[in-house]
Amino acid sequence: QVQLVESGGGLVQAGGSLRLSCAASGSIFSINVAGWYRQAPGKQRDLVASISGDGSTNYADSVKGRFTISRDNAKNTVYLQMSSLKPEDTAVYYCNAHITLRPVWRGTSDYWGQGTQVTVSS
Repeated sequence: QVQLVESGGGLVQAGGSLRLSCAASGSIFSINVAGWYRQAPGKQRDLVASISGDGSTNYADSVKGRFTISRDNAKNTVYLQMSSLKPEDTAVYYCNAHITLRPVWRGTSDYWGQGTQVTVSS
């Protein structure tokens, strides 16, 4: 069984910063692509940033230059550093990871965390 646990959300004023963490645990051989998504009330869940196994990254236009995704393979953890936060960044942030399971004959599977609330006040 694999679990993703997000942490680091909270309330911050506009212009502030937060760092989200997503720790994966369980029968993990490797984390392949991982990403952060967000969902505001009444809206769909959208991709914020993703990072591949080789470290290449991709960002939504709305967060480019403000957010940075990174990973620590030794800790099976993915981070999202958020700076210059805006009220429109307010949402529940979800971690997603495509994981190769241990033992590897089990193949790969996709997992979601439970979400962490980020609220940016104006």
